[in-house]
Amino acid sequence: MNIESLRELCLALPGVTEDVNWGADLCFLVGGKMFCVTGLEGDSGVSFKVKEEEFEELSVSPAIIPAPYMARNKWVYVQQWDRFSEQEWAYYVKQSYELKKATLTKKVQKAIAEGQV
Repeated sequence: MNIESLRELCLALPGVTEDVNWGADLCFLVGGKMFCVTGLEGDSGVSFKVKEEEFEELSVSPAIIPAPYMARNKWVYVQQWDRFSEQEWAYYVKQSYELKKATLTKKVQKAIAEGQV
């Protein structure tokens, strides 16, 4: 996985937009809510939300730490792009997307499902 593959994966999901925040962080959003973040400069890793029951296990795994500033919201920071297989990346990114999408209003969720967003 690399930044271009991550962009393709995220932007293929319905209703996803991208934005640059904090100067050099590429953020992927659904309905205005971030679900995945990576740095544009250097060899930075990737942060995303996980299920509460996965957070502890992943947080103590090699090359994964609780995401700075977002750990209280069950986000992890994967420090190395090669930490997961392509299938694992797809699983966790899509799961993060679904977790954030579920917090949107029913109206926004419907608009995303109908391709209006």
